[in-house]
Amino acid sequence: MPNEIKSAFLELNVLKHLRGAGFKKKFGFSCAYLFRLVFVLLFHQKNWFRLLESRMGASFPGKDAVYRFLNHTGYAWRRFLLSLSGETIMKMEPLTSSYRETALIFDDSMFARNRSKAVEMLARFKDHATGAFYKGFRMLTIGWSDGHSFVPVDFALLSSTKSGINGIADGIDKRSHGYKRRKEAFCSAPQVIAAMLDRAIQAGISAPYALMDSWFTHAPLIQEVTRRGLHVIGMISNDNKRYLVDGIRLNLKELYAVASQVEGKNRTVLRFIRTSLAPGIPVVVVFVRHRSKKNEWLAVLSTDLSLTAQDIIRIYRMRWDIEVFFKCAKSMLRLQNEFQGRSYDLLVSHTTIVFSRYILLAWQHRQSTDSRSFGGLFFWLCDEAGTLDWTVALQQLLDLLNEIAAKTSKKLSALIQRQLQHWISALPNYIKVCLPISCCES
Repeated sequence: MPNEIKSAFLELNVLKHLRGAGFKKKFGFSCAYLFRLVFVLLFHQKNWFRLLESRMGASFPGKDAVYRFLNHTGYAWRRFLLSLSGETIMKMEPLTSSYRETALIFDDSMFARNRSKAVEMLARFKDHATGAFYKGFRMLTIGWSDGHSFVPVDFALLSSTKSGINGIADGIDKRSHGYKRRKEAFCSAPQVIAAMLDRAIQAGISAPYALMDSWFTHAPLIQEVTRRGLHVIGMISNDNKRYLVDGIRLNLKELYAVASQVEGKNRTVLRFIRTSLAPGIPVVVVFVRHRSKKNEWLAVLSTDLSLTAQDIIRIYRMRWDIEVFFKCAKSMLRLQNEFQGRSYDLLVSHTTIVFSRYILLAWQHRQSTDSRSFGGLFFWLCDEAGTLDWTVALQQLLDLLNEIAAKTSKKLSALIQRQLQHWISALPNYIKVCLPISCCES
């Protein structure tokens, strides 16, 4: 395990949260050992099959031990992730200025398994970004952000009853955590978001704002969020929603026509108006210029009436953090393709481990004092893990030479020690720093 990861494990009490979530086994390798093994596999740039095929494969547990751990239906992976993210946020909050806003961000992303046929609860979805269809799940995610660091808090892999390919596997204990998450997968996104928000608040994770894009900014969900004490800031689309102005119901284009123009040199914000949604929720709508299409505009809604148009745009900009998280989790942390299991429990467990990797990297990035980007920190940790193999081999070689010298005569032992010192002095400095001080002094 790289030193940076090892120190973060201790600072964030990762294994303590794992035990607190009830991860226990009666025999065999412990859950803590198996979790650490899967966690650091990525940083060694190897998959599980290649690791077992390597020369070190005999020193690791078999494939069945790891897959039994990931496929277990009784482990509370959600409780572990909430506990870990809650402590990370608690450690980050003292590092955040009191003038900086924090927010809970909701969004979904495609969890593709296009080459799969027998994956449990597999369904067909449409990717709204490209318009193409894919096989897999909708990964609905909630995260916390202060504009500098993003911490994933909870997620749900949503399936579908209408476009489902496979159903729930037989023989699942209905009292288990795995069965509850399977039932949750067939609920609507607003229901899942409300439940996620309740669990986050119960875990002590809160923020004054909830950010979402146009797929979620609808009156019923806005009511559910504001009822829990959060203000909503979200993009709104030009659909059938109606807004009340002096008792008249207007669509978004008509609302733009009656909105007041914003004076000043900043031409990003075009218009600004106070109105209310059809259920009677007072909101502020800001119309901003489209970045790539100068003749078009975008609309952003806020339930916090005290914010200015510039403040609404500045806070909503934090929503991009969750898009960066999705890209990093898929392209660098091997979400979707590190383990190719068919069980829904394996998908949940591995996704939780990927989210845990991101949390530790986010914590390390928050603590770093240099200008490394998030991706730069990840590749630096991979390089550090790559040096562990030859460092261990070099240590074993020195231990072997010292053991031989101790068992021989004094004259031969002195000769071995002199040759060893001569060899060490001729090594490059970057190798010398990896040697124990005792060996260098021998």
